[in-house]
Amino acid sequence: MRIDIITVSPELIKSPFEYSILKRAQDKGLAEVHFHNLRDYALNKYNKIDDYQFGGGAGMVLMIEPIDKCISKLKSERDYDEIIYMTPDAPILNQSTANTLSLKENIIVLCGHYKGVDQRVRDLFITKEISIGDYVLSGGELGAAVLCDSVIRLIPGVLGDETSALTDSFQDDLLSPPVYTRPASYKGADVPEILLSGNFPKIDEWRSEQAYERTKQIKPELLDE
Repeated sequence: MRIDIITVSPELIKSPFEYSILKRAQDKGLAEVHFHNLRDYALNKYNKIDDYQFGGGAGMVLMIEPIDKCISKLKSERDYDEIIYMTPDAPILNQSTANTLSLKENIIVLCGHYKGVDQRVRDLFITKEISIGDYVLSGGELGAAVLCDSVIRLIPGVLGDETSALTDSFQDDLLSPPVYTRPASYKGADVPEILLSGNFPKIDEWRSEQAYERTKQIKPELLDE
């Protein structure tokens, strides 16, 4: 998988990709992540990429020309399955979306900034819009990092044990059950005996029950869905 991230602040987003699972995925050749500074496509020597809103109002808007130039250059080099815009006024990222995107080959992610982008960018170029929550950040970079992490970890071979991702919360519309490790007893708090029994069918049954109960208590809307 190749992901091209278009951003006003590449230095803000690079760090998460230089450690842990995201770094291992790139080292293994399972994922490529490339960063494109929108200012490299600016209109003049002053690196102009934004302007005031038509009709007045507070906040600057990213202009269409630099974004068009960047996306057009990338599309001239390869085909893209999705061009995603990170913005708070969009459907919220969920596990189903991450699963679907993990099957794609080439993706562009455009990070919003300032007041957002010229609406014509969204109308002409964007194929999918994603939010990571009903709140506003200073830019789309952190959201893009969250999106990429949720997608890349699902690529076969990225995780040491591929079954780990299959038992994560939301994969089956349930939250994960509680998990425990050594020691079996700590300051009077004990691991449930069933997990120490070696009876794996019973353990699976216990985990399913716990997953259902946790979902019912914490996110009952998942059961409705």
